[in-house]
Amino acid sequence: MKVLVADDSKVMRRIVIRALRQAGYDGWEVVEAGDGAEALRIAQREQLDLILTDWNMPELSGLDVLNALRASGSTVPVGFVTSEGSSQMRQLAEDSGAQFLIAKPFTAETFRDVLEPLLG
Repeated sequence: MKVLVADDSKVMRRIVIRALRQAGYDGWEVVEAGDGAEALRIAQREQLDLILTDWNMPELSGLDVLNALRASGSTVPVGFVTSEGSSQMRQLAEDSGAQFLIAKPFTAETFRDVLEPLLG
């Protein structure tokens, strides 16, 4: 599995990667992006199996990245890992084609709970 972790905070990218490893996904290849524009560029050129993105980032928001990917025909699974987890945001994420939204703070179990059904 190749996963993109996009967040403008390097510390938060490290926390997400650590949580993935603790959840049992330590064999995954991880690519990182520090803003939405970089995330979109990587997603357009790499064969990704999953994208985990923050909602609020410079250049492009995570939602902008998701909308651009869906507009281009990409079906790569996208999940948000964000500090905002209101029901309105969850609905907007779902309506835009996201597979899930994980609100911070989270645990390794949180990732396992949302990824296991997605991965089969």
